[in-house]
Amino acid sequence: MQEFVDFTNGIIWSPALIYLCLGAGLFYSILTRFVQVRMFREMWVLLFSGKASEKGISSFQALAVSLSGRVGTGNIAGVAAAIGFGGPGAVFWMWVVAFLGAATAYTESTLAQIYKEEHEGQYRGGPAFYFEKAMGQKWFAWIFAIATILACGVFLPGVQSNSIGNAVEATFGSGDMIETAMGTLSFAKILTGTIVVLILGFIIFGGVKRIASFTQIVVPFMALAYIIIAGVIVLLNIDLLPGVIGMIFQDAFTPMAGMGAAIGWGVKRGVYSNEAGQGTGPHAAAAAAVEHPAQQGLVQAFSVYIDTLFVCSATAFMILITGAYNVHGAGDAFLVQNLGADIAANGPLFTQKAIESVLPGLGNPFIAFALFFFSFTTILAYYYIAETNIAYIQRTIKIPGMIGALKLVLMAATFYGAVKTANLAWGLGDIGVGLMAWLNIAGILIIFFMSKPALKALKDYEAQHKAGVENYTFNPLKLGIKNATFWEKRLAKQTAAAKKASEKETEQV
Repeated sequence: MQEFVDFTNGIIWSPALIYLCLGAGLFYSILTRFVQVRMFREMWVLLFSGKASEKGISSFQALAVSLSGRVGTGNIAGVAAAIGFGGPGAVFWMWVVAFLGAATAYTESTLAQIYKEEHEGQYRGGPAFYFEKAMGQKWFAWIFAIATILACGVFLPGVQSNSIGNAVEATFGSGDMIETAMGTLSFAKILTGTIVVLILGFIIFGGVKRIASFTQIVVPFMALAYIIIAGVIVLLNIDLLPGVIGMIFQDAFTPMAGMGAAIGWGVKRGVYSNEAGQGTGPHAAAAAAVEHPAQQGLVQAFSVYIDTLFVCSATAFMILITGAYNVHGAGDAFLVQNLGADIAANGPLFTQKAIESVLPGLGNPFIAFALFFFSFTTILAYYYIAETNIAYIQRTIKIPGMIGALKLVLMAATFYGAVKTANLAWGLGDIGVGLMAWLNIAGILIIFFMSKPALKALKDYEAQHKAGVENYTFNPLKLGIKNATFWEKRLAKQTAAAKKASEKETEQV
């Protein structure tokens, strides 16, 4: 089974998908006239201006929910792998992916807002919704929804909780070994799994608002704490910083590990990290209560910067400035070997060594602490994404108890991953995520050539912004955008309310 999964992943995650993500980012950057640069100040303003409503969450909460999925173990282990196999130049290509991916994130998140719906008192949306409404292909939407439910609801949570269990065991020891129906397990992992599942259950049974409330506090805190530690390490080695930056840029174009390795690893880990184009971010974007769809698209574009340019860069600078890395060559050879040959490049050890070399005694516990919050909030994001796709399916087929079953299955998968290895789950999850990326990028490109809704929304928002309006409006029919039923109903209510207020004012006069 593992061999079949690995073989399938090799096909799905071929270089074609990596460069498709990069190409889509370049395509949308050009079409939007590099919205990620032109509208940067507006992104920052919008981030803190929106407010939650009874049916939706604020722009900042939506950003926190999507960031909880983007900022994960890949920000620690993924960056290390990019450097370990692609050399320091891979960091440059991660930055390129983030810069271009911000335009893709704008596009998919704006589409999610345009075609969102109100479902059982909550705003719902995402790729499945806009595939059906903008493309008119319900079968395509169903394939995406099913792949997403399996990947995010069943397979991937166990991978994230496994990193929590391993980090706790590595830091505090395994404790007594206990015989269970699942085999011989360490007490530390059983206790960790139990605590994680209890906290997880409390949050997910509280709905999207409780998830948003939790992530809007935890995500900024964990990212800021991580960046501060990285900043301390860089400041203590500030004299080496110019050389590190020079090495990144030099190796990007004359790579020690080969041009293919530097670009390939940089692009792949960048895509894995910021998720632009994979179709995960739009789910949270659709839940935000905003005046205009383009507003949340701009906020979500900013989340790519936070993930890659801030958090991933923090890891990269810690590793490179302390020299706590190896670069693998062909076979067992090393192009650079600053650490022992047994130090794996695809885990958190580079980062742990980097922190330990400057702040002795802090590396292991701090990375365990960071991995706990990074992984736990990612599980919450997975749950919300899977729940949204179940909500999409229930629009057509109402099966009682589907959401409750998802919660129980996800909690079971989380506990299993915390106490056991999760290699098969990771491979199956990768298949699901890879299918999501293929379907989503192909879908948003088809939608663009059909009607250009995200681009029309951007032009409309910029026109209103230039005119200095106080309250933004969105009229999809005027822009030639069909099936944006939520916004059509909203506009009708606003028009009726304005007419009633005008009539009342006339009567008083």
